[in-house]
Amino acid sequence: MPQYLVAIHHPDGYDGSTEDEEMVRNIYALNDEMEAAGARFFAGGLQSAPRAKSLRKQPGGGVVITDGPYLETKEHIGGFWILNAANMDEAVAWGRKAVVACRSSVEVREFLTRPTK
Repeated sequence: MPQYLVAIHHPDGYDGSTEDEEMVRNIYALNDEMEAAGARFFAGGLQSAPRAKSLRKQPGGGVVITDGPYLETKEHIGGFWILNAANMDEAVAWGRKAVVACRSSVEVREFLTRPTK
């Protein structure tokens, strides 16, 4: 079965302390629903973007490590699910529920699959 990333996007400077009890209950209920349907493979929330470390390859094989996200953007991934879904339509249906539960924009993308040898 194909797997899909359902990523929650938070605006730059998002303050997780603004998430009220109702929102947390909604997210837990969605997690329970995904698990009961056999769709949820993995889920996780992320620390805020400023707490990230970015690593970049340099000429000659070196690596430079900097504080903060890789890209300067107006949104960052705040959390995600990896779902087992029959197709993109099914994954998008879960994504719609995530938009409501998380009160945030969501991106749904299918993982690449490689042919087996």
